[in-house]
Amino acid sequence: MISMSIAIGTKASISKTIAECDIYSFAGITGDFNPAHIDEEYAKTTPFQTRVAHGMLTGGLISAVLGMKLPGPGAIYVGQQLRFKKPVMIGDTVTAEVEAIELVDKGKYQLLVLRTNCFNQRGEIVVEGMAEVIPPQN
Repeated sequence: MISMSIAIGTKASISKTIAECDIYSFAGITGDFNPAHIDEEYAKTTPFQTRVAHGMLTGGLISAVLGMKLPGPGAIYVGQQLRFKKPVMIGDTVTAEVEAIELVDKGKYQLLVLRTNCFNQRGEIVVEGMAEVIPPQN
């Protein structure tokens, strides 16, 4: 086992403003063309009365933080629990934040457990969850 030097409580984040092209790109990559995301006329009939971003598009921002910042390049994402709390609309700026909360010794490797939250520009939690990653072994 190689020891990890990430202090419990360490945080990292990224922010992104969700554009219409992000929703279409995500739909194209995943095949999720749910009209709640891509058809404004249909979306007017939903509880949110406008198109909303795919939940996993928002959740995917967490992956970017884990892979690029904390623990960073070389991390292996092994688990994620998510709860979608509020819709994300086109034009919303989402900040994905992760916080290291536990480091578990698995013998051959360590497992880093992180709190994962996404906030909109009003500071409201739109996605909350927990992630598990194997940090880079360097």
